Amino acid sequence: MKTNRSKIGLILLAFIAFISLGLPDGLLGIAWPSIRNHFSLRLDALGLLLFASTAGYMTSSFLSGKIISKIGIGGTLAASCLLTGAGLIGYTLVPEWWMMVALGIVAGLGAGAIDAGINTYIASNFSEGLMQWLHASYGVGVTLGPIIMTIGLTAFNAWQWGYRNVGTAQIVLAACFLLTISMWSQKSQTEQAHEQDLLLTDYQTPISETLRRPAVWMSLLLFFIYTGLEVSFGTWTYSLLTLSRNVSTEVAGLWAGSYWATFTIGRILAGLLTNKFGAKTLLIGGLICATLGAALLWWNPFATASIIAVSIIGFSLAPIFPGFMSGTALRVGDHHAANTIGMQISAAGFGAAVVPAIAGVLAQNISLEAIPVYLTGLFAVLLTLYALTSRGQDPGAA
Repeated sequence: MKTNRSKIGLILLAFIAFISLGLPDGLLGIAWPSIRNHFSLRLDALGLLLFASTAGYMTSSFLSGKIISKIGIGGTLAASCLLTGAGLIGYTLVPEWWMMVALGIVAGLGAGAIDAGINTYIASNFSEGLMQWLHASYGVGVTLGPIIMTIGLTAFNAWQWGYRNVGTAQIVLAACFLLTISMWSQKSQTEQAHEQDLLLTDYQTPISETLRRPAVWMSLLLFFIYTGLEVSFGTWTYSLLTLSRNVSTEVAGLWAGSYWATFTIGRILAGLLTNKFGAKTLLIGGLICATLGAALLWWNPFATASIIAVSIIGFSLAPIFPGFMSGTALRVGDHHAANTIGMQISAAGFGAAVVPAIAGVLAQNISLEAIPVYLTGLFAVLLTLYALTSRGQDPGAA
């Protein structure tokens, strides 16, 4: 009974950690026009901050196995939240843009290891439904982020307010994880034996061997494109609505937040429906509907089409990332799954920087209206790529 309570507590802490991961991601899209004005920047300058945070994110996620083996998951959570909180509060204190970019590396380092470590743990030990709910908790955080930033902009006329509050919350979470660090190290003998078994079959597979498999590279490309799309909509929707489609700040903030709200609702429902319909069915349905939603955002045939499209896209994207993550072993084989999961997190982080940054370049040099065209095309590529990778287990899988 005590072991079960500890496991439930550990899962709840994992969910809280993913809420903390989502909060900063939800702030940036709403804050960017104000940050841009504050530092007198071009539209596409956002790419510098994205690349800086991604550099930190990819570094810590790639090294997550070594980090967790040295300080444990609890210690990793505490350190990650502390770094992220320090980076976010630092954003509001620095006088120069390059300093904010440098702090993006710190914030990225805080996010990467926790993301890779918890995804590996849940994928190895729990059901696809729980994976959906884990990522729904990220959706809770990323939904609250735009609301917090909108309050800061409308009530206090300061983008710094949102980052200071979320940064403070991250530091409080770091203290909570530090105080409960023993929960992460309490394992029964059965769990220890199972963990050792996993280490022998998965974690000791050479990375060079994993990288020789074409299925692994296809899997990395899935995560690169998908995460880039997810972050692009979250980052650029507010700017598209306010700067190109003349939607008021309050309404645009609300509907940019609705993207993440419907995203979160979709993941909660996916956790309930995965066992009934299967992850593959939810993935195909989500990809098709998201592509149609992006096309509607591009077409924009009537006044409220943008708002409807944003909600459709958010809801449709919900099951995709956790579904891709849970299906890793089917694509690449059990012996390569653990290596691939860490690399997928890195590829996702890279896509989260590159794809939105290219959108910014298109917006700067063509117009903001080029963004939905670009993203609709990427959805078509993603749908085709998933069709190629979902034909069954990799024939060479061991």
